[in-house]
Amino acid sequence: MSIDKKTSAKDMTTGNIIFLIIQFAVPLIIGNLFQMMYNTVDSLVVGNFVGKEALAAVGSTTMIINMLVFFFNGVSIGAGVVISRYYGAKKYDCLHNAVETTIFVTIVCGVLFTVIGMFLVRPMLVFMSTPEDVMDEATVYLRIYFAGMLGLLIYNMGSGILRAVGDTKRPLMFLIFTSIVNAVLDLLFVVVFKAGIAGVAYATIIAQFISAGMILLLLMRTKDVYYLSWKDLKCDMSVLKQIFTIGLPTGIQSVITAFSNVFVQSYVNSFGSACMAGWSCYNKLDMFIMLPMQSVAQAATTFVGQNVGAGKDDRVNRGTVQSMALSVGITAVIAVFLFVFALPANRIFTNDNDVIRYGVLFLKTNVFFMMFNCINHTLAGALRGRGDSAGPMIIMIMNFVVVRQIYLFVVTRFVSNTERLVGLSYPVGWTACCIVEVAYFYLRWKKKTEKNIVL
Repeated sequence: MSIDKKTSAKDMTTGNIIFLIIQFAVPLIIGNLFQMMYNTVDSLVVGNFVGKEALAAVGSTTMIINMLVFFFNGVSIGAGVVISRYYGAKKYDCLHNAVETTIFVTIVCGVLFTVIGMFLVRPMLVFMSTPEDVMDEATVYLRIYFAGMLGLLIYNMGSGILRAVGDTKRPLMFLIFTSIVNAVLDLLFVVVFKAGIAGVAYATIIAQFISAGMILLLLMRTKDVYYLSWKDLKCDMSVLKQIFTIGLPTGIQSVITAFSNVFVQSYVNSFGSACMAGWSCYNKLDMFIMLPMQSVAQAATTFVGQNVGAGKDDRVNRGTVQSMALSVGITAVIAVFLFVFALPANRIFTNDNDVIRYGVLFLKTNVFFMMFNCINHTLAGALRGRGDSAGPMIIMIMNFVVVRQIYLFVVTRFVSNTERLVGLSYPVGWTACCIVEVAYFYLRWKKKTEKNIVL
């Protein structure tokens, strides 16, 4: 098997490193931006056309959705690392086998997650201390969203396959199209049909299934090394073991971190629906700040994976450091912009002055600490590209979960139970994690291959 001469895949084992990272990350940033628009457009529409209770309901469901999605995305990272290594090593038959196994596991897990999510919606919302004035709408939104979970997972995994071989452009085109579809359907169902919060949920899952169909069609019709053949669809246990060795620690870490954020949400919920809605606005803006760092981290994972497969350790280290510098620089610029324009940024989501006040408070308190998180995500991505998922998992769980929960317990009981101090639980975890992860990376990996590094 050989590479199609018209391939959209990208070999990252040769060429200028920073140019390759930027070239890979920019479509990812735009793509992640449009993917986030699914839930953000939901918030915009319900916040402006339904009410603050509906906005709070959408915001309060985000953490629950993330727990399942993040777990599967962790597994997809494992699949991406395995595929990128085979691609870098030019083992194309093994790569095809990994694609078939990946799609098979995606379908099985997608169905399983949908069923689990549908049954556990109400208990999860009760566990989060969701207020009664938000409970019914949050339940409706979440159940419909879980009904479309399979579409979301298939698209994300298919995109992960393409990213592993360096193709970020075509998933971007699909996302742009379906994000526009989602926005149009949101307005149609809510403004025209008066379907309320159920309308934005239906719009989202319809768009997600369209994107899943497009990505499957691409994989089936391509003549490249990552093609999908339904007759070959199977679960190769040796490949699955490799995927889970890298992906499960990442997925577990993501789920536990998201579960910890549910506890943070419960602290926020105690301040009432206006604070909940303000926290929701902040989290939407926070996700936009996260875009560059997540995209550069994904680029670092693919870059490192391909170069590890090609045996180019010097390139691996240089790519890691340059990716980290790029992520911090971009995030610093965005942080300054959002700090200055915090008020109009929050006003995008709502006209309620109480909600805006809380959103501005959380944004201005936390925004500059995001640069510590750049280092966390880039190093974690690079380590996973090396096949080391256990290290980042332990470090992130200890700091994003244990340190954060200890901070919340101590501060709210022995210092002062205020909105600002609760919001600071995020930066406390980011900063502690950054210190530990940098030390781990240097001692565990960088010193092994740092001879002759030229940045």
